[in-house]
Amino acid sequence: CMPETDYVWLKRAALLNFEEIDRLINIFSRAGIERVRITGGEPLLRRDLQALIQLISAKDRIKDLALTTNGVLLASQAKTLKTAGLHRVTVSLDTLRPDRFLSLTKGDFHHQVVNGIDAAAATFGGLKIDTVVIRNVNQDELVQMIEFGKKRNAEVRFIEYMDVGGATKWSMSSVVPRTEILQILSKHYDQILPISDTTSAPADRFALSDGTSFGIISSTTVPFCHSCDRSRITADGIWYLCLYATQGEDLRQSLRSGLSDNEILNQIKSS
Repeated sequence: CMPETDYVWLKRAALLNFEEIDRLINIFSRAGIERVRITGGEPLLRRDLQALIQLISAKDRIKDLALTTNGVLLASQAKTLKTAGLHRVTVSLDTLRPDRFLSLTKGDFHHQVVNGIDAAAATFGGLKIDTVVIRNVNQDELVQMIEFGKKRNAEVRFIEYMDVGGATKWSMSSVVPRTEILQILSKHYDQILPISDTTSAPADRFALSDGTSFGIISSTTVPFCHSCDRSRITADGIWYLCLYATQGEDLRQSLRSGLSDNEILNQIKSS
């Protein structure tokens, strides 16, 4: 995801290095965190990412290590990441049509993304595909996306188009709500049954009659704030308790000012 205006890149010194990320994960794990997701931006652009994956996967307290990627560079890195200890992969793909992909992303990389999905399916035995559904853009591809996922043991998760701080030309009229997504799919599939999950994952999951599962993240019409147990640390070390937060805790400053692990842990617990 990139804004349409000129983007100011962070200086390398502003980014957390792997040792700092490793230290923060150790501290958060002491607070009870057991699941880590590497996301972005685009994490596969980070040099020697497999070294970070190795550091994290070696931690006994971390039970689940996942990565979300746009898939452009995934085909060449999937096996390396798996060997390093990565557990799961999610690929963002909003359309199966190369022309629409070019219009949405401004990049001619559709073929590379599909190759990355195929590589992840072969390497990890399956994956998840995140698809943001936008009215008059790709709501006519919902069935095709599920069928695409079936062939790759991929669970598709349809995400309601959401306002992420003005980086997109978002409007409520462009949102295709969960109820409409299910209506569209029910015209093709004879049975769609809800799956009962006890996790705090944001997706409501459903099953087709052949056992195929898919999810819908109703981030706009049915926000999941009441059950959300996630937070985010940016590449430059700002810790946000919510995707929509405008202010966060500067953990990079805490790391580089000489605070001890216990002091940073207390900072986290008091936030």
